[in-house]
Amino acid sequence: MRALQNLTLLLRNLLWVYLLYTVSRGAFLAINWPLYSGQLTWGHTLDLFAAGLWFDTTAILYSNAWMILAFLLPLHWKERSAFYRVMRWLYVGVNFLCLAVNLGDAVYFPFTGKRTTCSVFAEFGNESAGELLTILCQQALGHWPLLLLGLAMGWLLWRVFRAPQPLAKGERGAKALIPYYMCNTLCLLAAIPLTVAGMRGGFTTAIRPITISNANQYADRPAETGIVLNTPFALMRTMSKRPQLVPDYMPDDEARRHFSPLHLPQDTAHFRPMNVVVFILESFSKQHFGFYNRTLRPEGYAGFTPFLDSLLANGAMTWQYSFANGRRSIEGMPSVLSALPSFVEPIFLSPASLNHLSGLARELSEHKGYASAFFHGAENRSMGFQAFARSTGFQRYLGRDEYDADPRRDGQRDFDGTWAIWDEEFFQFFADHLSDLQQPFIGAIFSATSHTPYALPKRYEGRFPEGRDPLQRCVAYTDMALRRFFDNARRQPWYENTLFVLTADHTSGGVDPYYTQSALGHYRVPIILYAPGDSLLRGYDQQTVVQQADIMPTVLSYLHYDRPYIAFGQDMLSTDSVEKAEKMALHYLSDNDSYEYVRGRWCLEFDGKKVTAAYLHRSDSLLRHNVLDQMPKDTLLLYEAQMKAYIQQYMQRIHGDSLSLWRDDAP
Repeated sequence: MRALQNLTLLLRNLLWVYLLYTVSRGAFLAINWPLYSGQLTWGHTLDLFAAGLWFDTTAILYSNAWMILAFLLPLHWKERSAFYRVMRWLYVGVNFLCLAVNLGDAVYFPFTGKRTTCSVFAEFGNESAGELLTILCQQALGHWPLLLLGLAMGWLLWRVFRAPQPLAKGERGAKALIPYYMCNTLCLLAAIPLTVAGMRGGFTTAIRPITISNANQYADRPAETGIVLNTPFALMRTMSKRPQLVPDYMPDDEARRHFSPLHLPQDTAHFRPMNVVVFILESFSKQHFGFYNRTLRPEGYAGFTPFLDSLLANGAMTWQYSFANGRRSIEGMPSVLSALPSFVEPIFLSPASLNHLSGLARELSEHKGYASAFFHGAENRSMGFQAFARSTGFQRYLGRDEYDADPRRDGQRDFDGTWAIWDEEFFQFFADHLSDLQQPFIGAIFSATSHTPYALPKRYEGRFPEGRDPLQRCVAYTDMALRRFFDNARRQPWYENTLFVLTADHTSGGVDPYYTQSALGHYRVPIILYAPGDSLLRGYDQQTVVQQADIMPTVLSYLHYDRPYIAFGQDMLSTDSVEKAEKMALHYLSDNDSYEYVRGRWCLEFDGKKVTAAYLHRSDSLLRHNVLDQMPKDTLLLYEAQMKAYIQQYMQRIHGDSLSLWRDDAP
């Protein structure tokens, strides 16, 4: 049939593009071989090339969607027309441009260490068109083998293109046209979801559209992401992203006096190799706890976390003024595990995701011999967690794939039908696999059940209290799952020598004005430290301001870590009065492109240039009274300087790939 013949021709045209993308990947590797020589095995190289097909698919389908539509539309053409000639020019022009950009980036890569993104337009925004054209021509002539390869690719595309075949005169009757239209329509209907899935990088809604950060899932070192990615994909995925411009608020040495992300060992105590277990609890805002809200609600408030409330009342350490660094799951994981806040764009979605990154896992596994594993009960590529975990040093990732493969589990029974394995079962899986790790270890888990659609296992219908938000019964369920996890953990030999950290990824849609009617309320999350073997690590600090980015330096300080590292946070447990007074929380408000800074009793709003409002947040929790004109001038100048220093150094390190001292494979 003619429709099937056109489908075959379409696939043939696309396969040629795939082949040339692979050739350009080989050219990229050949040109940049000095960056990889001695580090790549043949097997790993093939794995990187195979992974690259995933990213090639997205780029090719985006740039050739017009062709898919033209080939499969249920139309017929009586003869070859100008339309066919236009299709050939489009096919050659669009794909030649993508391949030329891909080849050209092979030359630029050694200077940046990553594939070119749309940030390049901001970097060269002040250059004239004539100057840029001169530079491009000089580079093209200076790398004439690549120029010849690109021209050969363009010629080959012209030669191999096959246009859809028109119906012959004998096929234009009603008997031939009806099957033709039906077959074309069916092919188009099948192609649409397949094309969308290819553009997104997967079929299921549990998987986010792939971004450049997903390349970390396959690379052992950041430089290897250049092999996995292609430049058209990197440009497409960053097209709508705002560039993270580096502000120039003050000289660098002055900025470091106000805040330094470089942490140097301060004490001489011997490192204590305790296990570290981190829980990142989906949407666990403070508003769902009874413990934190009893002073807010004198009439009494039971909350939805009886187990965590008992832990807080009988042996854990926590803070009244503790804040998240972001409002999305993809912002919570970098803040908690790598002390990296999220300004302007989440690291997951920005070119900075290809930087050299560190975190608790890398510091402890590479320098102290820890075993490390990250757990999340959704599909393994969900949310980009697997890629980020690998890029920050976790040696293993255990998700739904590993749960399904475990002969002790029933993945089909324990799947919630939409999102992930139920928390109760997955927390037990977490506990059991922690026991399989060699001590000392660091294990981190991101919970899942307290997420839309807020479903619970049928056996628990009516078991948990119903709040004004359907999320709250899921919070109560996950709290029960935590109780069961700790019941299991207490029986394990590693339990007494473990530091547990519990926090939320972000807050959730709330029902209490304290948490919903001010920007600050949207960032109030619990931060809990619990060490069963340390009776001194307990209490409720109702003075110090802390944030998620403080977790990494706090844990490393508690272990007496004796190596320097980069972290945009401070030690929450410091008893030094000066350090306690300097503690702060800073988060970016994307809805109005500003920052919110909390220190001591003050909460400041900063628009990137100047402080626009000041509130006494401890007595004015809803931030209704702007008292900027009453704030002491010297205090305002000091706090504004610290905030600017923090932002400036963060943006500098994002832009300059200096978020980590780990640089053993830097180009």
